[in-house]
Amino acid sequence: MLCDTDTAVFMIYESSEHIHIRIKRKMVLNMTKGDIYIKDTVVHILDSSVGMPVLSDSLLQFGSDFADFLKEHIFRVMTSDDIKKCEFIKEESDVYEKLSKAIEGEYDFLMFSRFVAEKLYEILNANIEIPAADLVVACFEINQIPHMALLKMNYKESYMHQTMPAEEGNVNSIIKYRAILPGETQKLSEAAIIRLDDFTIKLIEKKYDINGKKENYFSKIFLNCTTHLSQKAKLSIIEKAVESVQKEFLNESEQFEEKMKAKSVIHKELEEQGEISIPEVASKVFEAKADLREKFKEKIEKYNIKEDETIKPVNENTKKKFSKQQLMTDTGIEIKIPMEQYNSTDSIEFITNEDGTISVLIKNIGKITSK
Repeated sequence: MLCDTDTAVFMIYESSEHIHIRIKRKMVLNMTKGDIYIKDTVVHILDSSVGMPVLSDSLLQFGSDFADFLKEHIFRVMTSDDIKKCEFIKEESDVYEKLSKAIEGEYDFLMFSRFVAEKLYEILNANIEIPAADLVVACFEINQIPHMALLKMNYKESYMHQTMPAEEGNVNSIIKYRAILPGETQKLSEAAIIRLDDFTIKLIEKKYDINGKKENYFSKIFLNCTTHLSQKAKLSIIEKAVESVQKEFLNESEQFEEKMKAKSVIHKELEEQGEISIPEVASKVFEAKADLREKFKEKIEKYNIKEDETIKPVNENTKKKFSKQQLMTDTGIEIKIPMEQYNSTDSIEFITNEDGTISVLIKNIGKITSK
């Protein structure tokens, strides 16, 4: 069996010829780090400077510290707005083939982990831009739902102390260590979380140079899966599409005001609804300008984003971007305005002068401090 999974997760039923094992389909809602239960894990060393992968022959015996380390990285991947929801291209993916056989009991967890490590090593060894790493493969559960984590932990350089014996006693020195793993608070560049009841994938990845072209090798070459835009990518496209339409059809003064207005609209949607309805944003940003709404629609459709879609970021850092208006004048003055203050006419006012310049009036200040 792939990993030691609670029997409650499985249904065993008989047909006329065979006994089958089916994994129950459940939902994962409002996950916390405490819901993650690490069952089995293994670490393989994929350092291209060694000339071959250093594969583990046994599962890792780990304690609570390492379990917390893994939970943190898994949680950060699963709650990131950078994740793409993916599906295996089943007829092309040998990772899917091996994983499905492991589910059926023809292949065990350690064998599967060694297979994916060797496959990943071949890819990075043939493409020098892809960084060396340790691959952590972990079998875990969330609310009894089995998952598989493939965490590529790229090496970082850092300095460490070293003590060496000498004739006069110990000699302490500082050396550069080239195989430091990412800490708990650091984001991984490439990782995949696979649900084992339906084989859906949550994936984060980074493009690297493959045969002279920037490619998402983790999804296209390693896992062989189709990908969908992340929530963060969709939100960025919406912003850029709005800005592009404004630049194309509005004068410079109008662009300044309308860009701030668009950011305020998105902030309000996130605050009040917890998500962004594209029709609502388009309607409020462009209001009576039906021609601009149509141009906006055309631009987002080029990225396969539908006009009636809803974008729901879950990470607070994504939402935080819209909490302030950040302005830079041509004279080098930077102004940061909390959105609550921007939306209040009692706090700030933008005045367009007759000569086309803009004045910013900050009102009702009780106290000013220097930082």
